[in-house]
Amino acid sequence: MPKDRSVEWVEYTKVNAEVTRAKERVVTELGLSLIINGGHFTTAMITPMMEREFVIGHLFGRGIIEDIVDIESITVKENIAEVTLSRKEDKANRPPEIHSDFKVSREDIASGVNAILKSKIYAETEAIHSAGLFKRGAEPICIAEDIGRHNALDKVIGYGLINKIDFRNTFATSTGRMVSDMVSKVCRANIPVVATKTAVTKLGVEIGERCGLTIIGFVRDIGMKITKDTDVSIATERGMKIYTNPQRILY
Repeated sequence: MPKDRSVEWVEYTKVNAEVTRAKERVVTELGLSLIINGGHFTTAMITPMMEREFVIGHLFGRGIIEDIVDIESITVKENIAEVTLSRKEDKANRPPEIHSDFKVSREDIASGVNAILKSKIYAETEAIHSAGLFKRGAEPICIAEDIGRHNALDKVIGYGLINKIDFRNTFATSTGRMVSDMVSKVCRANIPVVATKTAVTKLGVEIGERCGLTIIGFVRDIGMKITKDTDVSIATERGMKIYTNPQRILY
């Protein structure tokens, strides 16, 4: 079994009633260099797990590939990912319009968000984002984790591309804010619904409206921890805010 490189031990000075030395595990970062057709494309800082899924999802989200068939080969070794493309790089200018008659219940949305909040790494380190892809009934297709919310979403989309998932019949969840580039990635994958436990931005809403995406923010379930500044409260009822295309959500 390969070594888990997502967390490593560090020493630190603990200061409370006394000053002591201690050890704990923290999330690791890897500078993964993406080489496309022999040339350096970018270096991404990621948590070292699901690297192959990240590369594929990242290239798709950036508009470098249209589908996994555009990749002739991909090799990931240590901190280098080498990709050979069968087509010319052609970055997409804007996300396409979503075409899907998918509908999902608010209970499934709440369950999908709850599922990505059960991260053991987050419980230990409080330093990881999660994203998930689900079928109707909140059946998980893939849940991924990373220091970056964008990276976690790339990994989920990459997994879907590798496994030929029909994104039109899925919904995505994230622990991160739905900013413009996060929304664009979801639209590009033709995922009709995305939900987060946190906020959205105005540009994210505008892109969602233009693409026909259903964006849901501030998903709350009974017992969910809600952190605001330094205050932590517990949700006493279910709730959510649907910012765009609410007709896909069954109440």
